[in-house]
Amino acid sequence: MKKSIYFFGCLVLTLLLGTAVMINPAPAQAKTLNFALAGNPDTLDPHKTSGTLTFQTIKSVYDTLAEPDMSGKLVPALADRWQVSEDALTWTFFLKKGVVFHNGDTFTAHDVKATFDRVMDKATASPKAKEFRSITAIEAADDFTVIFKLKEPSSPLLATLASGWGAILPKSLIEAGHDFGNQPVGTGPFVLKNWIRDSRIILDKNEKYWIKGHPKLDQIIMHIIPERSISVQGLISGQIDVAYLIDKDDLPILEASKDVKIDKSMTALILVMSINCSNPVLQDVRVRQALNHAIDKQKVLDVAYGGGKPIGTFMDYSNAYYRDFASLYPYNPEKAKKLLAEAGVGQDTVFELFLPQNYEIHVKAGEMYQDMLTKVGLNVKIKLVDWSTWISDVYRGGKYDLTVIDHTGKLDPDGTLGSYGTKSRYVKWINPRAAELIGQARKVSGFENRKRLYDEVLELMANEVPFMYLGSSYRHTAVRKNVSDFRMTPKLDTFDFRWTTVN
Repeated sequence: MKKSIYFFGCLVLTLLLGTAVMINPAPAQAKTLNFALAGNPDTLDPHKTSGTLTFQTIKSVYDTLAEPDMSGKLVPALADRWQVSEDALTWTFFLKKGVVFHNGDTFTAHDVKATFDRVMDKATASPKAKEFRSITAIEAADDFTVIFKLKEPSSPLLATLASGWGAILPKSLIEAGHDFGNQPVGTGPFVLKNWIRDSRIILDKNEKYWIKGHPKLDQIIMHIIPERSISVQGLISGQIDVAYLIDKDDLPILEASKDVKIDKSMTALILVMSINCSNPVLQDVRVRQALNHAIDKQKVLDVAYGGGKPIGTFMDYSNAYYRDFASLYPYNPEKAKKLLAEAGVGQDTVFELFLPQNYEIHVKAGEMYQDMLTKVGLNVKIKLVDWSTWISDVYRGGKYDLTVIDHTGKLDPDGTLGSYGTKSRYVKWINPRAAELIGQARKVSGFENRKRLYDEVLELMANEVPFMYLGSSYRHTAVRKNVSDFRMTPKLDTFDFRWTTVN
């Protein structure tokens, strides 16, 4: 049966890639990387999304003022350097000269001002606008100096500017009302050539990129392949060069291939089953606690995600701000049954569990959750939805009872915890004390000072469980052996192809 599946996958992939080659013949000796992407980004506009797939894709198209190096330290990018006033209310960035946008515009401080004015404009409706809330004014002092004025100190500001939603756009196109969602224009190492939804995204080398000698590749073709068997067969046959987040079940066949290497590392992901706390039944903390006791976390991590470390609160396992509460909710089906009985919840209450169908690992985890929750007397119905529907209806619309997803790492804990405790987050968990502490931590400096505040927040989240906390997983990335220096951005888990080569 498995052979027939792989044969079919190979046939489908051959047809897909064959079509791509026929339409876009590569020049002789062109260095092209074929990459397997799990689904469609919802948009390529960095200011109008919270979607992981978008930020993973647009890392290659846009640049930011600062960026994390491979150790996670924030270093200069489009800004050569910066300085902060003694009262921490004035941040001055001195910009690189000679940088050019894909449309030919010269990069200046006026583009930076126009970019962040756009993000903060209510008309943009950016889901990330709140991360810029401390900014009161942006001034272009000259063509290569930009000044941010703040109403209060903001420890997370540099991390925000270094994240995908801090991508810099050209002022001229912003003013023209350009469609960045379909036609992104940045200063990044690659230029969008084509995006055919449900098929592929083609990125061509930016010959005028500001890091001399980079990128090394001439072209990246991101093949949108939700079916993991097709990605696996593509790796073995050589039609796919890199695939991200390989399923544990597929490791043996890939490890048996002499042409494929597997890289294993700990992700900065927070794997959860999210709980809609506005649901009248799920408002009862005993029900949410029962959900946590009903799940064998290590088993789900091992079977669905290829292993990992269980967590007990909303922070990734390896984060310096993580506090361990995993022992609060050990796997205990009998305790789960008792809590549900106390809350008066049984088979007559139906919970809908929404799963993003392009992520097979989340679907597998969701099926395991359904089985485990059924065993403690709950009635759980699975609803498979495409990624765009998950973003619009579940994440933004709150139309769900339970859902399975991962939250990617952030460069600052405020990026992870910001706005929790208020109704603006999709789990609708209301806790004024948590919201107050998160606000305080945003304004203070120093690791120990901030950690003291975040420790209390994480304890509140551990006790009140607006999520079923699963863990942080290991990442298995499969790369053809002729591919070198494929990098993942620390904590942000975005793809950095600037250094990658294909021999």
